[in-house]
Amino acid sequence: MQSASKVLSLFMRASSERLSIFATPKGTVQTLGWNSLLEFGRDNGVRLMEPKRYDHEILLLQGGGALGAYQAGVYEGLVEAGVAPTWVVGISIGAINASLIVGNPPERRIERLREFWQRVSRDVGPPLPAWLDPLRPTFNHMAAMSAATFGIRAFFTPRMPPASFAADGTEGALSVYDTTPLKATLEELVDFDLINSGQVRLSLGAVDVRKGTSVYFDTKSTHFHSDHVRASGALPPGFPPVTIGGEHYWDGGVVSNTPITYVSDQRPLTTARIIQVDVFNSQGELPRNLSQVSERAKDIQYASRTRLNIEQIQEIGELRAAGRRLVSKLPPALKSDPDAIKLAAACDERSWTIIRLINTRRSRSGLVKDYEFSRATITEAWAAGLEDVRRSVSGWDKIRPATGPGVLVYRPTETLPSPAPVAMQKKAKSEPMRS
Repeated sequence: MQSASKVLSLFMRASSERLSIFATPKGTVQTLGWNSLLEFGRDNGVRLMEPKRYDHEILLLQGGGALGAYQAGVYEGLVEAGVAPTWVVGISIGAINASLIVGNPPERRIERLREFWQRVSRDVGPPLPAWLDPLRPTFNHMAAMSAATFGIRAFFTPRMPPASFAADGTEGALSVYDTTPLKATLEELVDFDLINSGQVRLSLGAVDVRKGTSVYFDTKSTHFHSDHVRASGALPPGFPPVTIGGEHYWDGGVVSNTPITYVSDQRPLTTARIIQVDVFNSQGELPRNLSQVSERAKDIQYASRTRLNIEQIQEIGELRAAGRRLVSKLPPALKSDPDAIKLAAACDERSWTIIRLINTRRSRSGLVKDYEFSRATITEAWAAGLEDVRRSVSGWDKIRPATGPGVLVYRPTETLPSPAPVAMQKKAKSEPMRS
């Protein structure tokens, strides 16, 4: 199969006419519509993306601890598909993944994500043969208990002495674990100078401990260093608050686990495709025991506000569109009225497409799934994210921004056929975690 450099020696797009002009390896010049060009690319082993239709490509990554490996797999899928975010927004583990993406050049991002997840995952025994697969939940719980008891060397360690023996007001009294190891890991794997260059916008959500308000560190106004990432993931009481500029910050998920509301407040964002990666599924089966009750409550707690926030954004979008139509119908004398001016200013012409990728697979780690870092589970979560993009991305370009201002939401993973258990699938074409 010929390489892209040999297949396309010249590639020009005329978006107004939806035409593409290029030279084939034999030197003949062809002019094709976009669909024909896509077919040509597939025949010659070249993946081509449709001409840009959005001012912003935004990737949203929520919190979820070990479940964040799914986000890494999603990002690998986006790279395969040629989708390059211009803005990455994260909370908690999503903030760590976001910093690894923005804080590395494109050719190293997957490598750095894989290195991080390799470091924080752990083997709890040899790989189980298929006939012992029913024992996986037990091994998963062992991995979670190991992380809770001994910590994860590249991420966090238990405090010694424990917090109950530390003096009130000291950092040691404020958390079960110390996240200093995460600081060292981030400073090794993330280029903060690259983040601060602003080539790709980065926003990380945290909570002001004193005020109880949501705060976002943004490259538009913040000079980033590793503590900003740690602050976004400082989930109490496990992790201590992080002090920046004299203020103390906790995990942004304490207020809201998904950063969609922060994005919705930014202006101007005329046309945007927002890819939101959800690691908690708000929909699930009725629990049958206490362990499932606790797991289901956690899913609802961290996922339910996501749907509510998006529904509110859609409703506000409809109100903005209605307000704009109303203002356009006013006679000139009324358009200068202060109330009409204020209404017109609030009615921007944003046209958004939100693609929600939700990990709908049933966990085999139950209640402990967000701190179950076994190598097998992390590898499966990464493969699941990659698979969900591969199975759905061909339909994304069929979703067009609204003809007028508004917000369109597409949930491809809810409409896909239920995936088989990852362990039963063929190995994903992705570099495996090292042992």
